[in-house]
Amino acid sequence: MASHQDFVDYVAEQLREAGTIRSRKMFGEYGLYCDDVFFAVICDDQLFVKVTPQGEAMFSALPKAPPYEGAKDSFLVEDVEDRERMTELTRITCAALRNTTQKKGRK
Repeated sequence: MASHQDFVDYVAEQLREAGTIRSRKMFGEYGLYCDDVFFAVICDDQLFVKVTPQGEAMFSALPKAPPYEGAKDSFLVEDVEDRERMTELTRITCAALRNTTQKKGRK
């Protein structure tokens, strides 16, 4: 089952305080970017955020699940109404991903 554009738009609106959020259609589902950092996917109208050590430390209680068969586990954000929590998770995740990318580029 594919995700609906209305849900994607709603999640992007909820995350607007984290940075510039954009979505991109991918294989019938959606990838999410914050300030050009790919950090999450929406599959079957569910939000999955990449797991980072920093995110794990702050949000260890969030459930994890693969967004699709064969994928690594991601944080499954079940409460997309909690704007503050989602924004904080997005900021932490994107900062960690940016840092990882910069370190790889220096080697």
